[in-house]
This record gives sequence, C-alpha cells and structure tokens, in this order.
Amino acid sequence: MSTSAVIVLDTRRMKAKGKVFPVKLRIIHQRKPKDFATIYSLSEEDYAKLKAPNVSLTLQQVREDLRKIQTQADEFIRKNHPFSFFEFIRDVIDDNLLFRRRKMEVPDGPEVVPSNFDFEPYFQKFPILLEDHSEVGTISGVFCTIIKQLITENRLGSAFKYRDSYRSLIKYAGNARFKDIDVAWLRRYEAHMLKEGKSKTTVGMVLRNLRTVFNEANHIGIINKQKCYPFGRRKYLIPTSRRTPKALGLEEIGMIYNYKTSCKSEEYAKSLWLFSYFGNGMNTKDLAHLKYKNIEGDFLTFDRAKTELTARGNHKSITVFLNEDMKAIIEKWGNKDRLPQNYIFPILKPDLGPLEMYKAVPIATRFINDWMMKIGKKLGFDLKLSTIVSRHSFSTRLKHAGVSTAFIQDSLGHMDIRTTENYLSAFDKESIKEHSGRLSDFKNR
Repeated sequence: MSTSAVIVLDTRRMKAKGKVFPVKLRIIHQRKPKDFATIYSLSEEDYAKLKAPNVSLTLQQVREDLRKIQTQADEFIRKNHPFSFFEFIRDVIDDNLLFRRRKMEVPDGPEVVPSNFDFEPYFQKFPILLEDHSEVGTISGVFCTIIKQLITENRLGSAFKYRDSYRSLIKYAGNARFKDIDVAWLRRYEAHMLKEGKSKTTVGMVLRNLRTVFNEANHIGIINKQKCYPFGRRKYLIPTSRRTPKALGLEEIGMIYNYKTSCKSEEYAKSLWLFSYFGNGMNTKDLAHLKYKNIEGDFLTFDRAKTELTARGNHKSITVFLNEDMKAIIEKWGNKDRLPQNYIFPILKPDLGPLEMYKAVPIATRFINDWMMKIGKKLGFDLKLSTIVSRHSFSTRLKHAGVSTAFIQDSLGHMDIRTTENYLSAFDKESIKEHSGRLSDFKNR
C-alpha cells in the first residue's frame, strides 16, 4: 500500500506550557509524510502509557479518541483510490472536533482566473474581492471564485447577480459552511425571505446561484456532493414563479405606431421600442451591441449577448428581416459613421471600459421605459409600457398568427423551449373572451 496512517507524538515541537508535545495523525503517501494536529498534547511519559492496560480516565478518553482517528484514516485510505490529500482533509479532517482547525487548502488544478488580471477597478462594486476567504468549507470563497471568473469574462450582469445573492445569504446567516446548509436551512431561508416581502422569483434567483456554488465546490473538491448536497428531487426544490406575459394587442401596437410624439426624447424612445418589437423582440442589451457588420443586405444577424459565452456548445444566431420601418429608424437615429465595427445606435462607445459599458445598458433601458410609460398613459393603456412588453408582444402576436413555438423560440434566441412557452403561457383578455365564446357556438345553430 502506497498510503498509510499512524499516530505520532511530534517531539520536535514542545508546547510553551509544560513538557508536552502535540499528538498528530501522520499520513504517508508515496513516501511523503503530512501531519495533522489533533486537539491533544501529551508528555512523552503519558504518550507511552497509552499502550498500558490500566491508565487514568483522562488517558482512557485520549486513547479512545486517537483510536477513532486511526480507524477513520484507515477506512478512508482503504476506500479511496487513488488517494487525495485534499479529499482526505475535506472528508476526515474538516469539521472533525478531534483535530485543530486548519486554513482551507485548494486542490491543484487548472487556473480558473488569470493571475495577471487587475481586479482593483472592481473592488468598490464587489467588496467580496477584498474579504478573507480562508475559513474552511464556507460559501464565500467559492462565491468569490465564480464572481472573479465572470468579471474576467466580462459577464458583469451575472457577476452582480452572484454578488447580490451572496449579500442576501450573508445577511441571513453569515458566511455559512456548506455542511450546515441542508434542506431545513434552505426552507428557513425561503420562509425568511418571503416574510421580508421578497418574491419567489427573487428567492429562486438567489438559491439557483447558491446551487451553482455547491456544484462548483464539488467540482474543485471542497465538498463531496454525495454527502453534502441539499438540492434536487426528494430534497429541496427551488421555488419558481411563472411570469405572466405582458403583451399588447395589434390595435394597441397600432396606436403606439401612429402616436405623434411631442419631443425628441419621446420620439427616440418610441423608435427604439418599435425597433425592438420589429426586431424579434430583442432586448436593450442586444440592441445596444448591434454593429453595422451585423447588417447583410435586408437582414440583421446577431448573437444574443446573454448566451454568447454560456451556450457555445449549442450556439444560435438570430436573423431579423429589416423592414422599411427599421431601416428608417437606423437612418434617423443610427451612428452616421457606418464602418463595420461601429455600433449602430449611440448607446455604447468603443472606448468605454467594462463597468461603464455595463452601466450604459440599464441607463438606456430606463430612458426607453420612462418615456414609453408616459406615452402609454397618454394613450390610456392600463399596462405600463416597457422593453419587456415589446418582447412579449412580438412573441404573442406570432403565436396568435399561428406561428409554431419552435420558430418563435429561434426568433427569441431561447436555448430552452420551456422559456418560450412561459412567454406564451397566457393570452390577452380579448383572446380569452373570444375563445370562451366559441364554447357556446351551438346556441347559434
């Protein structure tokens, strides 16, 4: 056997108080020893007495605990091939009250985050980057690793979501240990959040991110998923809530189209809203990232910014037919310099840094939403107009026209058809009334 375990008295390190030495578990793997300090320190005389048949009650307890440590180590070595020090520490040493606490050790593996990346510009927005993550088996270190990776990939929207999830969990229970987060813990957290007035959507977002953190912790060896994983069937199921689609009827869309704007800002917001509606319901981020190189004749082809990095194995480009209205909007509001690398609309600028680039999209979204809500009020709409209404209206109008869900899925750029079905799960009240009326068509016969 290339791995063995033995209890030793480390006489190289005398304790300051009295002539006692630390008792350690020594693992010898491929002829390389590694020591783990137990909670006990003994004199050489007392250590020798452990082998005697009759010893004091105190030494009997010490002997019993050391035998337990020896048994646990031998059992792990017997069951785990090849042997891994990191897994041994995780499964035997961590959370074992018979050992002294250690700082977390990270297993060797491929570098997740580039070592030369400068995170200093992100410290203010992501204080987690400056926190101490040395405590064994807690969530903060893995959250920090994921956030760093997202930042280096310029996926700041996702990084902020993980930051907010981390803040929520830390506020609830501090830097929780993975082994303490079980089904009951998650149910208590959910109840706490709902009591605080948070929606099931918010709770679901936080806990889906926490589930990813668990999966990453298992991947890098911090936890053993078979022993420490509270999510899944017959365990904790993350709450979901289906959003009701906010779609307009054709008559209402016509009212927006024919609305006479009262100022330049109102006209610009209306133009971008209609561009989104005609352009497969594209969201503001995708609209902002459009470049002139995406235009090929009468068609506009682009990749969704949301899935550009996360869906490489199942990549889908979106193709939009540029109707005359969309061309007119580009002509009036688009950048005049039409070099292929230039953005179509002046929402983003090439010289913006990642954080400034990220901020620009929510600013543009708020601009469109604020002015469109004013237009909606003037037109007497009950529904608050927004960019998401444009997206839902596009998909719902196609559904009413008899277009297949698969075609709508491709048009929206959804990776999962269930997402598309959520968009189409409810029809407007006029359609419900119309279909309900058909149930009594027999009266007219």
